Amino acid sequence: MALRIAIGSHNPVKIGAVESAFNSLYPEQQLDFLPASVPSLVSDQPMSEAETKAGAVNRAQNLATILPDCDFYVGLEGGVDLIDDLPFTFAYIAVLHKQQVYFSRSSALPLPKQVYTRLQQGEELGTVMDDLFQQTNIKQKGGAIGVLTKGHSSRQAVYTHTLLAAMAPISFSEIF
Repeated sequence: MALRIAIGSHNPVKIGAVESAFNSLYPEQQLDFLPASVPSLVSDQPMSEAETKAGAVNRAQNLATILPDCDFYVGLEGGVDLIDDLPFTFAYIAVLHKQQVYFSRSSALPLPKQVYTRLQQGEELGTVMDDLFQQTNIKQKGGAIGVLTKGHSSRQAVYTHTLLAAMAPISFSEIF
């Protein structure tokens, strides 16, 4: 019987990250991935660590209400915050499994202050990065991290690693 994994997004980067992580964790298992749009119940551009984490958890929990027969519910949320008065972007990923929420946070990517200023004015990171780097739909490609690392990392890679970390307590439930 296939494991059913609900994904709180239709963004191909987020779907690819979830597929990559689960395929590596369950290589012998048939997997069914079910992307769905669900509300995060936070701002379109979360501006704090707490809001970003809440968005990921809310997405995972809201998935369970619309797709009740899944084995895993994955909520992904990107956000920004100040660390020592410097702006950074990062993501939280929450996994709901057997009524328990597990989560992890990605590494933090420094942002130019001009980008953060525009985020404070209500714009979303993807839109600001598209404008700054004269590209289209960065958030469904390599993301801000792809651009700012000159392609040496990507949004999908960061999300994949963060999801693998969130899954550690599930993979090793006997010691967590």
